[in-house]
Amino acid sequence: MTETRQASSYPPCQLYLISPATIGEDFVGQLAEALDGGPVAAFQLRLKGVSEDEAARLAEPLQRLCAERDVAFIVNDSIALAQRLGADGVHLGQGDGDPREARRVLGPSAQIGVTCHDSRHLAMDAGEAGADYVAFGAFYPTTTKDVSHHADPELLRWWSTVFELPCVAIGGITADNALPLIEAGADFLAVSGAVWSHPEGPRAGVAAFAEVLG
Repeated sequence: MTETRQASSYPPCQLYLISPATIGEDFVGQLAEALDGGPVAAFQLRLKGVSEDEAARLAEPLQRLCAERDVAFIVNDSIALAQRLGADGVHLGQGDGDPREARRVLGPSAQIGVTCHDSRHLAMDAGEAGADYVAFGAFYPTTTKDVSHHADPELLRWWSTVFELPCVAIGGITADNALPLIEAGADFLAVSGAVWSHPEGPRAGVAAFAEVLG
């Protein structure tokens, strides 16, 4: 892992969009609407309670849309599904596999992310294991998933000062509370509910972040 990041060489903070845990056949239209709202660097398919076959079926039109819009398509949790789909990458929780194994299976160009909660130690381990980014959180209360780890923006500040590896902030992030995380050095904001549950729709949800991210 390379130390002493040069801030001037890094792009501004970008949006990392995560799907709801349950989606229907019409979700491809919702994703298209969201991507119309502003720049999105990556989309993560995070489905719960479905088989790999069903996840693959639902993923196909979403992956195609992401390719058309130049948005990285990331699979949550499953190295096997990421390999099956030829996804751009995989995001691993602490119990979802080793980044080294993901690299072996998915190849050198895959984007591999690792959830590190509020732990400097886990993040350094992930970096040493070859992860392409680390994710810290939750920074704010969230209803998207149950969380037992609560991170402070100072963690982002420390990480971005010491290491080159990009960091993702996640957990209850909205356009209204995102600025402290951006200022602390987050390279990406991972968001879900703030976009999909936006009262004016997902396009407005992404547009609100576009204003904050500049």
